[in-house]
Order: sequence, then structure tokens, then C-alpha cells
Amino acid sequence: QVQLQESGPGLVKPSQTLSLTCTVSGVSITTNYYYWSWVRQPPGKGLEWIGYIAGSGSTYYRPSLKSRISISRDTSKNQFTLQLSSVTPEDTAVYYCAYNTLATMPPRERWGQGTQVIVSS
Repeated sequence: QVQLQESGPGLVKPSQTLSLTCTVSGVSITTNYYYWSWVRQPPGKGLEWIGYIAGSGSTYYRPSLKSRISISRDTSKNQFTLQLSSVTPEDTAVYYCAYNTLATMPPRERWGQGTQVIVSS
């Protein structure tokens, strides 16, 4: 029932800020013990978790990216967003939004389909 959909530009120039939005349906993103994450996969590499915003509003970022990462939310639209500043070609990846929770039996998770982002001039 829970669905997630990524949206945003597919091409970003170096030094600019990447902004992606995840639209959620089926559950409120403010629900306690739900975690709303961004994950990416560079070409030829594995999945890399980059950060989350919890139902409480608290955030946590991958330490290697924390200086450039900001995750926020718009509760009226049931959306959460990723902003990654000062991008370089190394940020080229497929970006996914996803959630997980241990508050249900059994635990649950769901992923969006992903969106390709290319950083190039």
C-alpha cells in the first residue's frame, strides 16, 4: 500500500545543488518509528545509504557526505527532499528513496523505482 516516487532533474552541472523529491502515499511521513531514506548507486558500484529523516523529524547523514547533505520534508504534501550541494561527476548515480520500520509485525520496507542523475557540464 505504501508507495514512493522520486522526482527531480536528471542532469545537474558541477558545483550546483542537486535537489530530489520523494512523494509518499499510503502512510504519513510523520509516523513514529518510520525512517525515510535516500540511497544511491553509482555506475558499476553498490548501493550507498546517504541519509534519512525520521517520522519525528530527526535526521542522520552518512558521515562522508554530511557537510553537503540536507534532508527535509513537507508534511502538508507528504514529501521529503534531498539536497546535495557542490556536486561533482562522482555524484552521478541512480538515486532511490525508501522507507523502513520495525514498528510493525513483520518489519516493512519499500523502495521507489529510482531516478538517474548525471552530473556533467
